Amino acid sequence: MTERPWEAPTPQAASPGLTLISYEGKPFRFDPGALCLELLTTGGPGDLARYEVLHRPADLVAWAERSRLPAGLDLTVTEDELARARALRDALTVLTTDRAHGRPLRSRQLDVVNAAAALPAIAARLTADGIRAWVPGATGTALLSTVARDAIELFTGPYAGRVRECGAHDCRLLFVDNSRPGRRRWCSMEHCGNRAKVRAHRARGAAS
Repeated sequence: MTERPWEAPTPQAASPGLTLISYEGKPFRFDPGALCLELLTTGGPGDLARYEVLHRPADLVAWAERSRLPAGLDLTVTEDELARARALRDALTVLTTDRAHGRPLRSRQLDVVNAAAALPAIAARLTADGIRAWVPGATGTALLSTVARDAIELFTGPYAGRVRECGAHDCRLLFVDNSRPGRRRWCSMEHCGNRAKVRAHRARGAAS
């Protein structure tokens, strides 16, 4: 069975990334490196649909609160916007997987992303004490535009060639390697990276 962690119901952390839970019930930190890729942890198309966590509008609001977006977002999501969020996520999953494996990007999924990006995004404002804050009354549509624009920046930016799928055979988490050496292989060293080390150690023991 393909292993795919679930999001843990934890508050937004100071560092980028999400706390996920493995099938063994162990929490680990996963930083996909981009806002748009954080959305991909909520489910997906095809067989990934069994991992769906966006069942209600409140679930998308909760995801936004755990995402790398700055805190304090006053967000309201409708049922229609929730459905469009799942459609955008599914399109991004296909596009990101294709990019990770060097395949051409598909026009149907590109249309979904471009349509979302064409709408107004979440607006920020500057407070009197010099702090960045969000304009009140953000909508799910604006959130999706922000995510879609982030995807366009990723796919056309300097790290476009570093979009990858975790190297573990039973993990399909997607990330962008924005580290300086550019040698990231695993979704998380404490999860798939550690499992790979354990397997290698056991294999060396069996061979000796």
